[in-house]
Amino acid sequence: MQSCPDPSLTDSSLTDRSVARVVLASFIGTTIEWYDFFLYGTAAALVFNRLFFPTYDPVAGQMAAFATYAVGFFARPVGGVVFGHYGDKLGRKSMLVTTLMLMGLATFLIGLLPTYDQIGMAAPALLVLLRFVQGFGVGGEWGGAVLMAVEHGHRGRRGLYASLVQAGVPAGLLLATAVFNLFSLLPEEAFFRWGWRLPFLLGIGLLAVGLFIRLKVLESPLFTRLQDQRSAVRVPIWEVLRRYPGNVLLAMGARFAENGCFYIFTVFVLTYATSHLEMSKASVLNGVLVASAVQLFVIPAFGLWSDTVGRRPVYLGGALALALFAFPFFWLVDTGSSLLAGVAILIGLVIHSAMYAPQAAFFSELFGTEVRYSGASIGYQLASPLAGGLAPLIATALLQTSGGRPWPVSVYLLVLTAITLLAVWLAAETHRLHLGDSVAEADQTEVRRK
Repeated sequence: MQSCPDPSLTDSSLTDRSVARVVLASFIGTTIEWYDFFLYGTAAALVFNRLFFPTYDPVAGQMAAFATYAVGFFARPVGGVVFGHYGDKLGRKSMLVTTLMLMGLATFLIGLLPTYDQIGMAAPALLVLLRFVQGFGVGGEWGGAVLMAVEHGHRGRRGLYASLVQAGVPAGLLLATAVFNLFSLLPEEAFFRWGWRLPFLLGIGLLAVGLFIRLKVLESPLFTRLQDQRSAVRVPIWEVLRRYPGNVLLAMGARFAENGCFYIFTVFVLTYATSHLEMSKASVLNGVLVASAVQLFVIPAFGLWSDTVGRRPVYLGGALALALFAFPFFWLVDTGSSLLAGVAILIGLVIHSAMYAPQAAFFSELFGTEVRYSGASIGYQLASPLAGGLAPLIATALLQTSGGRPWPVSVYLLVLTAITLLAVWLAAETHRLHLGDSVAEADQTEVRRK
């Protein structure tokens, strides 16, 4: 039996099957884009310091590699603003195709880059430029992908539909880690000479697949209705900041613990475990692989749960669990056991899933249709450089100042968690709201804890 469509949708042809096609297309496209983005993170943790910063000492070279990694995060808000603007004016679908092309081409070109030994300082400069393009593209991708699922979907399942798109992130991480892990089995000399390039060059094939899928998806029915009514606003970003400044700040705050812990558990841990504990790259990468695979199932489960009990309870539960796990995470990794380190990464990413799963629907429901792409993207992406982008860099610096002891990194996670707990606590509950053009005009105090 089909669920009742959101009353804000006027297209009666929207069936569960058509919605499923849209969700599947968004999931696959998101997987491909995040494969590109995460591939860089894995290479930054394990390869780029030697190839692009060989004149630095190991710690400085690692921090330089993580600094280039952070560039992508600082580009994400720019992409969110630009693609959010045009996504609210021209449509969600065209922006998704454009962002996918940017990501795929940038990733392919990274695989062709000469190294420092070949062209000197021009090599890291080009690396930074291509990383910026990656970040610019992914900054616009997230909003469009989740809105296609949310705006096609039914009110009682928005959390589930949006979380299925969110599951494209661990799928991308799983794919990137698996591919990189495969090529890292090459002899070290061959891997550093040419093997590291192959995962990036494969991005061009994934780009072709993603474009084929996304070009077949229909435009969001809510946006189509908005166009028919000629209700689009002239400058969406201005409308967001004028009408919903509080919601933007709350969305940013909600991101801090989720985004920061994710990159501690998946990127920084690679450097920490291999450089400081002398664990093998393969064992840590395998831990990330298993945890990412589990996330594919627990993210939709938490998303479905948020449709029942609300976005805030699930989100707050995840943040509280992170606070409790901030120190035990490193206690487990510090044993030097591949099994216990894998358990630590697994628990960490399950906790992350409780925050990440309801996030897409939650942020989308905070803004009206006419500015939803801009609003959700800005709230989501403005926090990215401050939380996820700087997390590996800050964690590396804290580790260095503490003499290799990880407790300051745990304290750092607690600070991020405190910000998120406050933001989510102050936010309105949104899971029962209609997604009409005026959804965000509802009395937020009335729906706050329903």
